[in-house]
Amino acid sequence: MLIFLALNFSFILTSCGIRKSIKHIPDVKQYSLEIPKVNKINDSTFSFNQNYLTKNKQQLWELYIKGNPLQLGYNNGALTQNLMQKQEEIFFSKVEGFVPSKFKQNLLRGFLKWYNRKMYLNVREDYQAELYGLSQYSSDKYDFIAPKFLRSMYLHGAHDIGHAMQDLMVVGCTSLAVWNENSEDGDLLIGRNFDFYVGDDFSKNKLIEFVEPEEGIPYLSVSWPGMIGVVSGMNKEGITVTINAGKSKIPLTAKTPISLVTREILQYAKNIDEAIAIAKKRKVFVSESILVGSANDKNAVIIEVSPDNFGVYKVENTSHVFCTNHFQSDAYKNDKRNQKHIVESHSEYRYEKLQELLQENKRLNPEKMAAILRDKSGLKGEKIGYGNEKAINQLLAHHAVIFSPQKKLVWVSSNPYQLGEFVCYDLNEIFSDKRLKNGEFAKSELNIAKDPFVDSKEFKNYEEYKFASSEVNNAIDNKDVMLADDFLPHYQSLNSDFWLVYYQSGKYYFSKKEYSKAKIEFEKALTKEITTAPDKENVEKYLKKTLKKLR
Repeated sequence: MLIFLALNFSFILTSCGIRKSIKHIPDVKQYSLEIPKVNKINDSTFSFNQNYLTKNKQQLWELYIKGNPLQLGYNNGALTQNLMQKQEEIFFSKVEGFVPSKFKQNLLRGFLKWYNRKMYLNVREDYQAELYGLSQYSSDKYDFIAPKFLRSMYLHGAHDIGHAMQDLMVVGCTSLAVWNENSEDGDLLIGRNFDFYVGDDFSKNKLIEFVEPEEGIPYLSVSWPGMIGVVSGMNKEGITVTINAGKSKIPLTAKTPISLVTREILQYAKNIDEAIAIAKKRKVFVSESILVGSANDKNAVIIEVSPDNFGVYKVENTSHVFCTNHFQSDAYKNDKRNQKHIVESHSEYRYEKLQELLQENKRLNPEKMAAILRDKSGLKGEKIGYGNEKAINQLLAHHAVIFSPQKKLVWVSSNPYQLGEFVCYDLNEIFSDKRLKNGEFAKSELNIAKDPFVDSKEFKNYEEYKFASSEVNNAIDNKDVMLADDFLPHYQSLNSDFWLVYYQSGKYYFSKKEYSKAKIEFEKALTKEITTAPDKENVEKYLKKTLKKLR
């Protein structure tokens, strides 16, 4: 795949009208710059002037940077260089996994010819300057794919392209906001699971950034090394942003990555109206729901953006708003793609599950919010298997975050997924002299304990199931690979409520021409809660083919 990307970029270099974008470098002369000299305090703590990178005891990396756009980029890159290069390597090594079929690889090849050509025209110049500074610390290893600056910019569109290219990455996020009678103290409270899965390695080094820009509002952002965009964050004014993927068509050209739109909201908006105005003026290239919470408005709305539409969903006469992966505003009422997505996907199911959980816990506090984000059951408490995307907790989240905007408190989950301890941060303290005095970022006395499920036999079984699942897939794809007789029964016992273990077992037997056994497994799969309508159709098709073979 890397060779394919290299060939593709060489094509782009010679394509009419595209050469300019490949050679583009932002003008950074207007910014003063001090090249960072990093002081290594120990293996997990680094500093430069008033900029720091450290790892807390929950294994979350915490980065504090300040300065003009170019300086922010340099400070970020210098402090996180090892982490950022590791993240880049993980990402590119996973590219083939995102595009398993030859058909999709060809589709991607055609798409990438055009993908890059206009992105730089849709990214703010100050963010380009910041990316330029950051990219000076990127690895030389991937220079054959694209120059460092452009590679850094394109990677900010990874979330967008991932879901635009239809299920190349798992992006099935859930978020909710409650206030007044639905929160324990009446204050606004927001929770979100960021179910963006690029493999376990990608999630290992979570990075919490505390950014004090020269212009705009200081903010916290939760993501990964090498990322200046925002997928989950809150600013010092109490504006929060979280993004949830919507149903997108494949775009013809890259425009503004959604994470840079949300970054702009955090850096410059003090209320919901200002957030809407910023989102409205940016051209995006995928469909996305942005849940915006506001301390100043004591409210939350969903801004729904897509390449050719824009809507705002604001609830009336109620004190909660739920956001999964379908649109709810009037602007999308007649959108056929959105309607089809509601019928076929797991988005509506998770929405109903949120309603059910709020009925059971009418007044939420941070601990109860964490319990909702960690909920693994189906509707009415049904066991639907671990890792089922119909659950709020799909056991694949990159992170979960809880915001209390009026108190300026943020809780961030530690590994694994959203099951580890939630670490609390007080933005009022972090962006003040207090942090410099006590030298700590976290407000540990407000931390939320880890989920006991982490220490359970069921969780160990789930982790083993994930490994066993790849073995089964390999045996399905390779006729010469045979599994031991006791392998599939053991595999199924690791996650016995999940339809997928029976479907995969059926496919294995089908590939080995053991049709009687395949029939039993497909029939078992159909008795379980299957994730999506297309998934169910696939099981039914296999069963039909199996019955034909048995005639």
